[in-house]
Amino acid sequence: MTTFHFVGIKGTGMSALAQILHDMNERVQGSDINKYFFTQKALEDKNIPILPFNKENITNGLTVIAGNAFKEDHIEIAEAKEKNLPVYRYHEFLGDFSRKFTSIAVTGSHGKTSTTGLLTHVLSHAKPTSFLIGDGTGCGKENSEYFVFEACEYRRHFLAYYPDYAVMTNIDFDHPDYFKNVDDVFDAFQQMAKQVKKAIIAYGDDPYLQKIQANVPVVFYGFDEENDFQASNITVTSEGTTFDVSVRNTFYGSFFIPMHGSHNVQNALAVIAICHYENISIETIQAHLHDYTGVKRRFNEKKFNNQILIDDYAHHPTEVTATIESARQKYPNREVVAIFQPHTYSRTKTFLNEFAESLAEADTVYLLDIFGSAREEQGNLTVEDLCSKIENCVLIDEDTVHMLGKHDEAVLIFMGAGDIQKYQEAYEKSRM
Repeated sequence: MTTFHFVGIKGTGMSALAQILHDMNERVQGSDINKYFFTQKALEDKNIPILPFNKENITNGLTVIAGNAFKEDHIEIAEAKEKNLPVYRYHEFLGDFSRKFTSIAVTGSHGKTSTTGLLTHVLSHAKPTSFLIGDGTGCGKENSEYFVFEACEYRRHFLAYYPDYAVMTNIDFDHPDYFKNVDDVFDAFQQMAKQVKKAIIAYGDDPYLQKIQANVPVVFYGFDEENDFQASNITVTSEGTTFDVSVRNTFYGSFFIPMHGSHNVQNALAVIAICHYENISIETIQAHLHDYTGVKRRFNEKKFNNQILIDDYAHHPTEVTATIESARQKYPNREVVAIFQPHTYSRTKTFLNEFAESLAEADTVYLLDIFGSAREEQGNLTVEDLCSKIENCVLIDEDTVHMLGKHDEAVLIFMGAGDIQKYQEAYEKSRM
């Protein structure tokens, strides 16, 4: 029996895939750096071995799955090739694996993880469903009918997939270290669309997705009347959001989600459209949209003294705006404070003005140093360049994060895709 060895097993997608194979009774192990990542708890809970990187880890009989962050000359990948072992890149293996099921790829510039989590939750209450969510969560069921997985557009990796369905949440310019502009991003999604086998479920209020050409039906969801699935009569309370759905201008049903922000209504509409297409009962959809509890690092909140602390992965201006909007809807009478760690120099430089505009939606903004990527040059950009464009902006670090305590009864939103959680932890410790 082969053993699957994951090079970089703590990556969010890698961790999730390792859990799926483990759940399906495969032998799984992996290696990574020693630094703690939030993804490793699930691996440890399943007793999946996590080894330090070492070429001695590579032994005969392994099938190696390599994380996309690692180059061909990485000691373990090079050793595996030297020994003529099968080596797959993460997206290549995932593409092959997904063909065993009715596969649903969830893609888009924003909202992939939230939509994948919500769809997985609802669908798994109707039929056996395996899933891979980009927050490091994975579950494999041997008798699965469906496989729901997050499909990332970065470096066009999602072109390794030929799914039955694709959910496309939006098209926006991101990953400026790879994509030239939004038209380049659109081109990648257009290529992906041609590979879908049954149907595409697309956000119809997005001007780029309106132009998508496919060999299968494109079903649109959104707020405009022209959409196949339209949300209307939206009511927001502190508990969540209620809305009506019409299918091709005929009333279908009313739904409640325990979430805030128009982006979460969009995500729910995508789930409703897929489930409707697959003949899942409206009662199942209603019940499990209602009892959804969320995914990791997406508007995760906790009460802390008199404050509300929110941890969110938002790292693009569109996401920052959506997260602040959600906080305002849920806590309309509280001060909203944004604590933001820009992620990568290339993204910060490309969207400097847009970040300033989105962060200005908060009452006060605290900025941490830019979390750079090993893939890029720093150049002469600093976080001060962003701070200078925002009123009520303050620079902080681990030593000064305690000053957030002066915002009594505020909502503190810790946002970023780097290691911003350590600053939230430092803040909590400073107030104990």
